[in-house]
Amino acid sequence: MLHENPVSGRDPYVKDTRSLIASDKVDGTSVYGADGKRIGSIQRLILEKRGGRVAYAVLSFGGFLGIGDDYYPLPWEKLSYDEELDGFRLDLTKEEIEKAPRFQKAEDESWYVDNDRKVYDYYGVSPYWM
Repeated sequence: MLHENPVSGRDPYVKDTRSLIASDKVDGTSVYGADGKRIGSIQRLILEKRGGRVAYAVLSFGGFLGIGDDYYPLPWEKLSYDEELDGFRLDLTKEEIEKAPRFQKAEDESWYVDNDRKVYDYYGVSPYWM
């Protein structure tokens, strides 16, 4: 049953498995470029409200201690998890990411409405809504 108590001694929350990871563990995870160099880290995930699909993973870098960072929405499909690095890997370099669509205020939610298509076109990935 859905609301039964979990089996004693088991954690009722999924932390991660070989194929699953909890969203709170994605936030802050390092992202590495095609050259193996660290670019930045995942700031947050943006989810589709109705379908539950990950629309973007927002990569942040460029500032100092989180101040002045730029935010780069990445299609989830562009990231692959690398167990050796304990982080995500992109098939692009930092220089290529710096040319991608970005925003500067983490709270700027209206940015996505105007720029959804630009992000997916830049990365050459089919949009999550298709």
